[in-house]
Amino acid sequence: MTLMLDAARLAATVNIVLLLAVLWVWVGTYREVRAPFTLGSIVFGTFLLAENVVALYFYFTAPAMPTVAVQVMMLLQILETGGIGALTYITWQ
Repeated sequence: MTLMLDAARLAATVNIVLLLAVLWVWVGTYREVRAPFTLGSIVFGTFLLAENVVALYFYFTAPAMPTVAVQVMMLLQILETGGIGALTYITWQ
């Protein structure tokens, strides 16, 4: 369980860093283009960033939760890293 928790903490931290980078690009693009799609992407990225910050907070401070629920949450956090990584790669192209 500790290894999975450490992996989820690392994944949440990586997600936060990647989302900050993507948001940096999207905000810069929005300032130039003022496209509604870009603004929607900024809102989506901000909500996803907030979710990852809260998840990381709970990974460090939350009381004991049911093992199965925690494992599923951590697995989803790790899978989310792959999705955000792909989004970051595409954004920087």
